[in-house]
Amino acid sequence: MSANTLCWTDIPVTDLDRAIKFYSAVLGKKVSKESAEGFEFGLLPHEGEESAGCLVVSEENKPSQTGPLIYLSVDGRLDDAIKAARANSGKVLQKKESIGPHGFRAIVLDSEGNRIALHSS
Repeated sequence: MSANTLCWTDIPVTDLDRAIKFYSAVLGKKVSKESAEGFEFGLLPHEGEESAGCLVVSEENKPSQTGPLIYLSVDGRLDDAIKAARANSGKVLQKKESIGPHGFRAIVLDSEGNRIALHSS
């Protein structure tokens, strides 16, 4: 059994290639374009059995600023990730701020219209 509560996330997007470019730049790691059974998605970087997720175009799920807030680790490179978000059609909604003993976060709007948190210890 996994120790992580979050085991997978689908991040809804409207333009898969644009979203892959955005998330690759912000995370500082390649988001790979994958396909399975005629379905294309962007696989977020992860290792082994770590919690992960993907970028997906879907009729059922649409980008949103009001749904769950997903925190993505950009550990040690939060300032660079914020700059990359701005440079790749993103918008900073809440600048870098301390979240006490849990590190720092910034809340950004991604290239697709999703509100996400970027986190660093």
